[in-house]
Amino acid sequence: MSRSVPWRLGAVTAGLLALAAVAVAVPATAQPADEARQRAFADAASEFGVPLDVLLGVSYLESRWDSHAGAPSTAAGYGPMHLTDVRTAGLSGTEFDDPDEDPRGDDSRPNLRLKPLKPVAPPPSSQTIDKAAALLDKDVATLRTDPVQNIRGGAALLADYQKQLGVKSDNAKDWYGAVARYSGAEDLAGARTFADEVFSTITSGIARRTDDGQSLKLAAAAGVTPDRAQADRLGLRVGAKPATECPRSLSCESVPAPFEKVGNGYGNYDKAERPSSQKIDYIVIHDTEGTWDAVMNQAKTPGQLAWHYTVRSSDGMVAQHVPTKDVGWHAGNWYVNTKSIGVEHEGYAALGTWYTEAMYRSSAKLVGYLARRYGVPLDRAHLLGHDNVPGPTADRIKDMHWDPGPYWDWAHYFDLLGAPLRHYGSPHSRVVMIDPDVSVNRPSFTGCDKIGSGKPCPERGSGAVVLHTEPSDSAPLLPDVGMHGPNPSTMDVADVASRVATGQKYVVADTKDDWTAIWYLGQKGWFRNPGDAPTAYPASGHVVTPKPGKEKVAVYGSAYPEASAYPKGVPAQELKPLPYQLGAGQQYTVGGTTGSEYYSSGFDTTKNQVVEGEAEYVEIQLGHRVAYVNRDDVDFR
Repeated sequence: MSRSVPWRLGAVTAGLLALAAVAVAVPATAQPADEARQRAFADAASEFGVPLDVLLGVSYLESRWDSHAGAPSTAAGYGPMHLTDVRTAGLSGTEFDDPDEDPRGDDSRPNLRLKPLKPVAPPPSSQTIDKAAALLDKDVATLRTDPVQNIRGGAALLADYQKQLGVKSDNAKDWYGAVARYSGAEDLAGARTFADEVFSTITSGIARRTDDGQSLKLAAAAGVTPDRAQADRLGLRVGAKPATECPRSLSCESVPAPFEKVGNGYGNYDKAERPSSQKIDYIVIHDTEGTWDAVMNQAKTPGQLAWHYTVRSSDGMVAQHVPTKDVGWHAGNWYVNTKSIGVEHEGYAALGTWYTEAMYRSSAKLVGYLARRYGVPLDRAHLLGHDNVPGPTADRIKDMHWDPGPYWDWAHYFDLLGAPLRHYGSPHSRVVMIDPDVSVNRPSFTGCDKIGSGKPCPERGSGAVVLHTEPSDSAPLLPDVGMHGPNPSTMDVADVASRVATGQKYVVADTKDDWTAIWYLGQKGWFRNPGDAPTAYPASGHVVTPKPGKEKVAVYGSAYPEASAYPKGVPAQELKPLPYQLGAGQQYTVGGTTGSEYYSSGFDTTKNQVVEGEAEYVEIQLGHRVAYVNRDDVDFR
């Protein structure tokens, strides 16, 4: 798998720089084609007087030097320099715009009916491509699609920001203010978050191969101490240091969600006393399906909903909305909500199809901090995408979300978390971990322009692997009775019903030639897995199977107590099985075991209580989403 590799050159830096100087003298025609982008950065840096390591560092924090074939990022940024063009990308709305859905997912209360909010206009900083085009005297379409001109446009912007600061220098340390301005942040903390990460990358160095096969490297420049005081001269908003639950290395602001009555109901979350009242087992990764300003408006509006954190795409700034001790309304499953922390990421799972490195890095710092604080294991059984959260009941399955989508790079994310997805299983293990090479794994999804359109999505790398009913690319996809009844699933980008993702673990059910079958939703799902280019690797882990004599085992979307456990005044939650079953002989990997709990809560917090039962459950990787089975119904193997 292609991964970013830090370069720590130390004493050999001078020698490598000398070699680089010699290489410059070689005619361009004699240089490898896969170094064309490296030359484009060098040429643009020279043309506009920007230190090369600054230009490379900024681009890496925005795009990891990828071109993304001219497709926009989740924040409407284009090309290696992430020149933003909201006007063209047409991004708007939020993840929770459907008034009929219920992000709370609690059957004991009426559905949470959300009133549509007025659209929020994006800030001027979200349209940097216009200024870059004017500086180059080029049209914006060229800057969106031509990587060379995009790099020139980014260099021109940095040079212009430096000129506005009135600083003349070819030393990287004197470009902190221009880098901070490039973030697009309107607040000082966000601008500094981005600039600090850029200069950290310059200091450590980095090398990687891009999505279109270009080899680039930024040599380590130890001892570069930037003039951070330059950021104070940018005229950005400065706020008081907020009370947030964030690591010290991260810039966080407090954008609190209201807990107050609205009409006959209240919003935007529930009070609790976690982890003393309930253990936090999960961190749920979302994307906002909307711009930063739009989702900030939603979190702040009484009578809406709220999650715990949002991470901004442009610079990695973090906002906290709900204390981690309290329960956010975000996952659409009340049990998961009460046991999780929700982290939104500015972006779109399909319309804007890639996430900035600045956001990945900030998110990893935040999630790593939260995982250590609450003892959440850093694996795909506990670090869930919203698309991995099960429907709490059969009638809610179709309403569950599918973000952050198949283009979220889970392998890179776990690398940043310091918990890379290593393959520890023996060659004969029956457990496999999904881990395709994102640079070459490019499923033919449809509907990125509009869900259900059938129009092919632009070709791009993905950590998702599609399952078939037989070991053949022409065989239908698996049916999902909860999503499609007896009909096959589809290649629509939002249809997760016959799909597995990086880091998830399954049990091998069969093999044939270059194909592997796994147990999935009570059936065999086949995917191509050649030995010379595997998409899954042997892994370790516990497995459950139905106990002898049990032909079928019921599956649940929540781990609720038995009816007798509920005290007077708390309505018992009916144990409603999902329309899936574990058949005799089938095996599924275990995410963990848990007791049964239900959190009864309301606006009057004096009546809140956690109901605990005698029943125990096992979390399993049933399909793309996790699920729960009663501990008494299965054996561990």
